[in-house]
Amino acid sequence: MKRFDLDTWQEILVTITRNKTRSLLTAFGIFWGIFMLVALMGGAQGLQDILSRQFQGFATNSGFLGSNQTSKAYKGFQQGRFWDLENLDVDRIRKNVDEVDIVTPTLARWGINAVYQDKKISGTLKGLYPEYGKIEEPDIVMGRFINDMDIRDQRKVCVIGKRIYETLFPGGENPCGRYIEVNGIYYQIIGVSMANGNISIQGRSETTVTIPFSTMQNNYNFGNKIQLLCYTAKKRYSISEVEEKIGEVVKKAHFIHPEDEQALIQVNAEAMFSMIDNLFSGIRVLGWMVGLGTLLAGAIGVSNIMMVTVRERTTEIGIRRAIGAKPNDILMQILSESIVLTIIAGMTGLSFAVFLLDIMEQVVSTPTEPAHFLISFWQAIGAGILLILLGLLAGLAPAYRAMAIKPIEAIRDE
Repeated sequence: MKRFDLDTWQEILVTITRNKTRSLLTAFGIFWGIFMLVALMGGAQGLQDILSRQFQGFATNSGFLGSNQTSKAYKGFQQGRFWDLENLDVDRIRKNVDEVDIVTPTLARWGINAVYQDKKISGTLKGLYPEYGKIEEPDIVMGRFINDMDIRDQRKVCVIGKRIYETLFPGGENPCGRYIEVNGIYYQIIGVSMANGNISIQGRSETTVTIPFSTMQNNYNFGNKIQLLCYTAKKRYSISEVEEKIGEVVKKAHFIHPEDEQALIQVNAEAMFSMIDNLFSGIRVLGWMVGLGTLLAGAIGVSNIMMVTVRERTTEIGIRRAIGAKPNDILMQILSESIVLTIIAGMTGLSFAVFLLDIMEQVVSTPTEPAHFLISFWQAIGAGILLILLGLLAGLAPAYRAMAIKPIEAIRDE
């Protein structure tokens, strides 16, 4: 069999340069196909990283429950009744819903002013239990979070968010132990949270002053009222299953009609995260479909140009057969030309896509919030193998056509 040596490469280059226009058009199809495939794969990964930053520190298996006006009369209570969640609801859920892992109440006041010396910033005041940190991670960089002792003793302590810390303490000093005034009440700072996710409950974490739940109830006359119940499900259980049982327990305790869908405001964070995951899965599938479709069209173009090349070189192939070239030599030559043309165009498209993704990554990413737009090493290897296979398949039909040329008929046609 003829070796794949320098002469073979020269023959391939001669064939490609002989048909410059057709080669360029065919190469563009392969170039565009691999470019679209890699760009969509890398772009989807980068967008997913950016979106994941918005959910940073937030429990994906969480749900939330609030009260609303009833829409049905029930057990002597009229339609349109207003009602409130209460402290006892936490214990009721813990006792009657085994699938619940964490259940914790929250309170909030919006539009508060936090003041330290001559500096002031508006934000949200939240009353939380320590367990809430498992739903929305506080990311404590100085001091600590609320603990059980703070709850028991109703301590006037607080944890401040990132923007509040940067505004009240622009010098970057440790504020723990100092006091800030929140609407006329002084709280001692015990911690600083740098959480910056854009998904937060009852106000952004960056502009939140967090105090013990018991202190919030006592200082602001909430009594036993709860604004929101937050909960997570145990492993192997979905929030959809849990929220239905929680709704039944709460409705029964507050004499709400079992079929009243308006009386409870329920938010399923797990379903929202699942929708986002499905969205990016769909984007990746779409990227593969568009990229592979374009690559297939390019491979068909390569096959067509090789067919034309074989037809134009009928005499040459016939002469080569007449002077002793074996069928396998002809097969190797045509397949080699097809594979080389495919790989050159494909690798150019791959390199250009990676170059653009790298620029995009540098523009979008920050040292603390990276976004990875580039494809992995094994994805690049897979793309290279795919190009070789496409080149091989594109050259099969022209190669067998070239092998079928008979020397006598080729010379007679000339």
